[in-house]
Amino acid sequence: MKNTINKIKSNKYLRIIYKILKAITILFIVLIVSIIFTQRISNNKVTVGGYSVFTIITESMVPKYQVGDMLLSKKIPTSEIKVGDDIVYMGKSGTFEGKIVTHQVVKIAKKGNELEFHTKGIANTIEDPVVSENQIYGVVAKKLLILSLLSKLVNNIYGFYFIIFVPFAVMIFLEVIDIIHEKEKKN
Repeated sequence: MKNTINKIKSNKYLRIIYKILKAITILFIVLIVSIIFTQRISNNKVTVGGYSVFTIITESMVPKYQVGDMLLSKKIPTSEIKVGDDIVYMGKSGTFEGKIVTHQVVKIAKKGNELEFHTKGIANTIEDPVVSENQIYGVVAKKLLILSLLSKLVNNIYGFYFIIFVPFAVMIFLEVIDIIHEKEKKN
């Protein structure tokens, strides 16, 4: 093991590859943990530049979105929302109360000075309770394919080990190698 570490440290190209691998591993772990932490702790209320990330938790939007898919939502003026848009909103009544919902707009009505949005999951047979403007977080801008895959993997015990535990173990291993190498340099 010691000879292998010395070979890596003495070869210029292997040293560069080693440093790149270490940086990518650290960046990967920080990115994944940051996204998950921000989403869970903030109850999806944090936006960056008007964008938020949400996770699909039911099959109401199948086949367009699957359970575990992560979506990027953009805050836009409600007057720009159109029939057919997928919106993210906070449910305020019935079985939707207190839940973040992603459904498709099927009708828009005006009540006084405010807009009311009629929404429905693609796979659902009935409409949701009427959604008011102040309930809306934003319009789905994009399905995040890589984050969706990672979300599905992290929610699986084997995936968790592969996505979180293994990179963390690799990072610790690389740090130990650095510490050993630094001690050898001093001696």
